[in-house]
Amino acid sequence: MAGKVYMIPTTLGGEQINDVIPESVQRLIVGLRHFIVEDIKSARRYLRRIDRDFPIDDSTFFELNKRTDVKDLSRFLKPATEGFSIGVISEAGCPGVADPGAEIVAIAHEKGIRVAPLVGPSSILLALMGSGFSGQEFTFHGYLPKDRKERVKRLKDFEADTRRSGHTHLFMDTPFRNMNVLDDLLNELADTTQLCIASNITLPDESVWTMSVEKWREKAYDLSKKPAMFLIGK
Repeated sequence: MAGKVYMIPTTLGGEQINDVIPESVQRLIVGLRHFIVEDIKSARRYLRRIDRDFPIDDSTFFELNKRTDVKDLSRFLKPATEGFSIGVISEAGCPGVADPGAEIVAIAHEKGIRVAPLVGPSSILLALMGSGFSGQEFTFHGYLPKDRKERVKRLKDFEADTRRSGHTHLFMDTPFRNMNVLDDLLNELADTTQLCIASNITLPDESVWTMSVEKWREKAYDLSKKPAMFLIGK
């Protein structure tokens, strides 16, 4: 009987494991010995945070990130064909959502291997829940273009679509580019456009606020070291 591929959520920062990962999920995780991970060191730390006696040396880790050769992916799933379940772990939040993992899941489906997503924090849904914007029609765009001209064009497109349809647009960037994104939002969008910024979600200094661009110009804060989600909606 083939094993399963479990999509394992991780914490979004330094919060307590028990605050965001259900006990039943933790019990399942500590029973696994095969993992496909974005970064081996951080995955090992996460497993030891769940169980300080976790047998790291008895476990197998395959690394899946932008440097991974796609030809290796089928090999990563070999334990599942031999009856062993595999856990997929990204750096933060849910694997396969704005993080590596989707490629493995697609191959697992092709091979007839069952995939089981586990419960845990998603910064996308948590930000949407706290925004006050439409959760009926929304799009997550992932990371914005690095080029400023292209980034501003995308932001203006989001703004126009929201004004026309009420559609919610969610996006993000790396923390060291957050202030560039914020500057573009505050300098390029209309005063009345509604903007939500959700930073350090689930952490003690979590901040989720929705207000007009005009008000944000008065209340903007330093996002340069904080994981953040941006939302345009109404």
